[in-house]
Amino acid sequence: MRKNKLSRLLEPSLRLYFLCLVAFAALSALFSLPLAAGELAVVVLLYFYFRRSNALRQREIIQYIENVTCNMDTATKDTMVNAPLPMVIFRPENDEVIWSNDRFLQITGERDHLFDTKISAAVPEFSSRWLMEGKTQCPAEVPIGDRRFLVFGHLVRTDDSGGRGYLATTYWVDITELANLRDAYRTSRPVAAILMVDNYEELMKGVSDNARSAIRSEIDQRLDQWAAPARGLFCRYDRDRYLFLFEEGRLSQLQEGKFPVLDAVHEVQSPNGIPASLSIGIGKDADTLEELFQYASLSVEMALSRGGDQAVIKNKFNFEFYGGRTKELEKRTKVKSRVMANALGELAASASQVLIMGHRYPDMDCVGAAAGICAIARKKGAPVRIVQEAGQNPGSDMAERLARLPEYEHVFISVQDAILTADANALLVVVDTNRPEQVVSQDLLEACHKVAVIDHHRRASSYIANAALNFHEPYASSASELVTELLQYLLEPADLLKTEAEALLAGIVLDTKHFTMRTGSRTFEAAAFLRRSGADTGDVKKLFQNDLEGTIARYDIIQNARMYRQDIAVARVDHTVGRVTAAQAADELLNISGIDTSFVLFPDGERVIISARSMGDTNVQVILEKLGGGGNGATAGAQVPSKSVEDVTRRLLQAIDQYFEEE
Repeated sequence: MRKNKLSRLLEPSLRLYFLCLVAFAALSALFSLPLAAGELAVVVLLYFYFRRSNALRQREIIQYIENVTCNMDTATKDTMVNAPLPMVIFRPENDEVIWSNDRFLQITGERDHLFDTKISAAVPEFSSRWLMEGKTQCPAEVPIGDRRFLVFGHLVRTDDSGGRGYLATTYWVDITELANLRDAYRTSRPVAAILMVDNYEELMKGVSDNARSAIRSEIDQRLDQWAAPARGLFCRYDRDRYLFLFEEGRLSQLQEGKFPVLDAVHEVQSPNGIPASLSIGIGKDADTLEELFQYASLSVEMALSRGGDQAVIKNKFNFEFYGGRTKELEKRTKVKSRVMANALGELAASASQVLIMGHRYPDMDCVGAAAGICAIARKKGAPVRIVQEAGQNPGSDMAERLARLPEYEHVFISVQDAILTADANALLVVVDTNRPEQVVSQDLLEACHKVAVIDHHRRASSYIANAALNFHEPYASSASELVTELLQYLLEPADLLKTEAEALLAGIVLDTKHFTMRTGSRTFEAAAFLRRSGADTGDVKKLFQNDLEGTIARYDIIQNARMYRQDIAVARVDHTVGRVTAAQAADELLNISGIDTSFVLFPDGERVIISARSMGDTNVQVILEKLGGGGNGATAGAQVPSKSVEDVTRRLLQAIDQYFEEE
């Protein structure tokens, strides 16, 4: 404490100076008393003068501060009342307006004050949630009449008599002219569309020149009528392709109409009775015209890979799909299969090793296709490995049969071993899926530089891009059928092992429901080749036998089926069942008279599994896409995480209703 007093005393101040003067006066008394008295008198006068001037200075400072504070209050009040921006203060808890300036009353059309009213009543489109979230700017524009505003604001904590609360001060900036200019720019941006008659070869096959001209003229007429209202540039640039350039503002009208030109083109038929089919690819939101055309090209490829007869719109981030409800028609040619076979053979021959991977929870079609690729690699002399998923799955029995063969010793490996052995020259062949999130290991997919994809499912918005080889045919019955077509150009029937042939035939039988669904002439040609290679149809049939417990479980699912929209059966069970059992139950429901479409739902841990089947005009793949699933028009599935069976059933019924309402 003494140290603090001493330090405070030694601080440079007038008090210290006066003490020094008094000390000098006292010291002068030792030599001359009159001198000391004079010095003391001067010090006293100086002290009183200091006290008086200090008091005057303090009064001036206080008066200055009071004047500044008063002026600030006046300026603050004047700023709030006469601010160039509309302002309103309200309580965000209940939207009660506390105060607003005249400019805010003008934009809301109110003549009197807004006290004791709610801001939501004055501006119905406004929400104050963003203020409670700690934001200082409203994330969306707020319309008031024909004007649009950006709203800025902040919260102030208050202590009312009733407890703590908040006051929100908001500033409203009129951006109507800017918004109109921005909208005009967006609506005038170019959009590129490529229209393709996707079954042109079938239409023109075996008809006279006059008939060809008539068909082309009729298609051109319908396309011209559809494109005319957009007032864009429409022209043919190939025998079966058209280019359509128009402004983005017209695109919303086409989307709202669900592209009726697809149905209009169906009315054009060849003399052989084949209806024309159209695919539309649209690109928008690109930085350059070159990129815009690339988007349109990708959209057309996506439409064709999903079966054609639909419109696809692509922007920078995703795809939008319209149509695509009709059944796929067989449009493959043996020329493409031969080209793909030669390309795959060259890739396998030049690779250091061939890795084969299917989708998670593989079925017999996936295992059969992998076995066929293994035979191709063996023929080309390339080391081959099949990436096996841990645990039991529908393809485990067939995989175990293959693993017992001498040729398949050490062929099946784990994901970890595959990643460790993959080098820069390895070839990864993905079978029975084209979606990166469905493969056994996405890490392995990203680790391999050369990737080949062989699949028959309709392409979704996410797919394996930049593949060295992409043999994607949604018109095929199964991946095993596609692989069998490749085998016919790369090896002789004797080069295929009997078990491999049976694995491929089992995959075809599984996806065609014993040759009753999605079969074409090429399907039977592939089966005939496998039969010549030694496949025993009796052994294949045994692969599909069920035990008594599985049969009882399947019919227990069928008992829970309920009819919806006359010909749709929805079976919901509240306990976990085998996926194979659920899929078989969905197939079995189609054997019941009056049922054309079936859905089976069951919980599996924290997710709900859906199996869907169709034998009519209902495209189950389009329905389950709304729930994150995929597949093809006759067979589809979905996995919905973090939802109950009741919630998923409700969403499924809504998706079914939406599907039929959009027809």
